[in-house]
Amino acid sequence: MISEQREPHLQLSMGTDFVSRLLAIILAIPALLVFHAVAQENATSAAKDSPETHLGKGYDALKQDRYDAAVDEFRAALQLDEKLVLRARFPLAVALFELHKSDEARREFEAVRQEVGDHPNILYYLGRLDLGDRNFDGAIGNLTQAAAKPPFPDTAYYLGFAYLKKKDLAAAEKWLKEAAQINPRDARIPYQLGSVYRAQGREDEAKKALALSDELRQRDDKESRLRVECGQKLDQGQKEEARRVCEQLYDPDNAEKLTELGTIYGQHGELEAALKPLRRAAELAPQSPQMQYNLALAYYQLNRFQEVRAPLADAINRWPDLFQLQALYGAVSLKLGDENAAYQALRHAHQLNPQDSSTVDLLYTSTVAVAMKHKQARHYPESLHCLEEAANLRPQEAAPHRLMAEIYGLTGRPDRASTEQKKANQLAQVAPDR
Repeated sequence: MISEQREPHLQLSMGTDFVSRLLAIILAIPALLVFHAVAQENATSAAKDSPETHLGKGYDALKQDRYDAAVDEFRAALQLDEKLVLRARFPLAVALFELHKSDEARREFEAVRQEVGDHPNILYYLGRLDLGDRNFDGAIGNLTQAAAKPPFPDTAYYLGFAYLKKKDLAAAEKWLKEAAQINPRDARIPYQLGSVYRAQGREDEAKKALALSDELRQRDDKESRLRVECGQKLDQGQKEEARRVCEQLYDPDNAEKLTELGTIYGQHGELEAALKPLRRAAELAPQSPQMQYNLALAYYQLNRFQEVRAPLADAINRWPDLFQLQALYGAVSLKLGDENAAYQALRHAHQLNPQDSSTVDLLYTSTVAVAMKHKQARHYPESLHCLEEAANLRPQEAAPHRLMAEIYGLTGRPDRASTEQKKANQLAQVAPDR
């Protein structure tokens, strides 16, 4: 008897600025869109020391802001496969940047640059490193090139800031004004513009800019208090009062804030309420797998499985090494009866995180289902291959051995059939319901 399916251990993911940046960076580099084939075809590919396992752990560490752990995992992946320039070396460089290990980060970024060229994403980070080193000419050069196709909304801000440090006030004003148009709620921008105006002797404009900066900071503080109050009201079960407070956080033009609101609702079981902000966040950031994942998970938890696949499909192709995406896509596919898609996704999820027991259970279920389909179609070698995988996943299960015995009997191999049937009988005696 096939074991009961277990739900994947998944949770809504807060849209931290770092993770969103990393997703945007890698999605923007076309070379990563080619799925890196798994070299091994058997169960040993999920061993602890596989590149995929280290990649999965590295991405999980990044999501939790555990940059030291991320560095260790990506370096381990590169030791096993030095060709993982974009999948491992690039996030390694960004993690080192977040740890303020500038020299190491620069070496890794330059290594990636040799492979992909002067891509705006690489130039952006090199410009940021130049700023930290007070190499303002270098920062202006790199960030100017990046600004031709800005990878992030704050590209113009950092370019304007570099010009300000260089004392080129006219260029600083130009780029800071452009930054204000792109991100009008960033309190840093009017603050630096105030510095420009003051240096130019434009005191009235400086005062207005600094006042706006203070206003934006106060707004951020108010939103922080609202988030706390929103969560408290939901904890206390005051749904109507909570909705009144929480909806003040709804910003239809800010994907990050919408994700935060949807996450608060989701963490308190208010999944229907979470859908509105998460759906809007996914619309605003269609290229962000994180936003698509959050929306898909909300649909999944509401048992709206058909609506899950659309926001997940593109994300899976663009971000193949996120365990949460693969696990959720596999679970959804299994719910919809698409065992083949479930098998592929869950197999890769298992490679990324071999320790996750719920993924093992779901992968076992999908593997046996695919094996039975092959058996019915008389594709016996393929069926046996799947059954061997299933037996490795759940050695205590009798079903794979029983099915292998049937196939060996059908294909004229009575000795192998007898061996597998004995194994099945022994396991059935230990656990009769299997």
